[in-house]
Amino acid sequence: MQHIELSYEWTSQSAERVRNRQSPLRNPLMDLLQAVRDTGSIGGAAKAMGLSYRHVWGQLKRWEDSLGQSLILWEKGQAARLTGFADKLLWAERQAQARLLPQISALHADLEKTFAVAFDPAHLALPVFASHDAAMDLLREEAASRALHLDLRFCGSVDAIRALNEGRCHVAGFHAPWQPDAQSLVARTYKPLLKTGQHKLIGFAKRTQGLMVAKGNPLGLRDWADLCQADVRFVNRSPGTGTRLLLDQSLQERGLLPASVNGYAHEENSHAAVAACIAAGQADVGLGIAHAAHGHGLDFVPLSEEFYWLVCLASALDSAPVLQLRQLLGSAGWRASLHTLQGYSPVDQAGQVQSLRSMLPWWRFRTEQHKPSI
Repeated sequence: MQHIELSYEWTSQSAERVRNRQSPLRNPLMDLLQAVRDTGSIGGAAKAMGLSYRHVWGQLKRWEDSLGQSLILWEKGQAARLTGFADKLLWAERQAQARLLPQISALHADLEKTFAVAFDPAHLALPVFASHDAAMDLLREEAASRALHLDLRFCGSVDAIRALNEGRCHVAGFHAPWQPDAQSLVARTYKPLLKTGQHKLIGFAKRTQGLMVAKGNPLGLRDWADLCQADVRFVNRSPGTGTRLLLDQSLQERGLLPASVNGYAHEENSHAAVAACIAAGQADVGLGIAHAAHGHGLDFVPLSEEFYWLVCLASALDSAPVLQLRQLLGSAGWRASLHTLQGYSPVDQAGQVQSLRSMLPWWRFRTEQHKPSI
């Protein structure tokens, strides 16, 4: 069975494009077959398409090998004719085009409109990898209204910083408690990934993490230790996410074992997915943000305030997209928009560039302080 793959190409505003505007979705084989039918010869088809005879002949033979079917009746001294199979291919293509023309035309127009942005110097694009966050979704919308297009990909905080270090994005988003101990799991996880001098922080937002529970909190869950009750079904976040780090650190600080949490191995990849799981009755509690809880009709028990940071390579701070992002984050309009999200508040340094040492207290920790004095 043959499989269909769709593709597109860019062309100049040529007469050929105008001539083919009635068929926005084209296939090179169908173009060849139609040209042979119209001209009655391989040479005529080649001339009509502006190609060499050898190229057209070679393409047809390759298509025959690929499809396992003859396409042209190759009779010496006779005009080239399509085989019955080739006739059916053209018929099927016309039927599909007729049925799907409205959708094809809409897709064609949407692609042209979208790619027009790429050719417009007034529009900027910025690749961003970030921990899943409602405020980041809002930022993408606000940025788009200012002709800044965030190519936003959600992943775990750790993976986001790694993507930045590997050159797969220009900005990464991660979150961490404000004052973790220098030897905490959070500090030990992030510190090797963030390099002073190489990375700079951009102020973004504060948010609250807590327990997402069913309406009315029927089990009366209030604290970390409540997660270890045998009859409480927990739903976790994936390894490498900042929320998973927060949970593991909080359990560790209290001497609680992950194995004591019923459902620790039940993982979802976003706050919204955790909330949906609880709303569906598949779990009793999960760690997440207030916005996700309220969006699924759940109650929220706040446990930990944290900062959500944007981190950027120092060398990219003055690039046009990052400058525009910093300007947006420092605007009164963005602060007002952020206030509309439950569980979020702007930071005083929103949009400002800060060093790791000044904004992450655990970065001031020095291993050399343990060296004996001379």
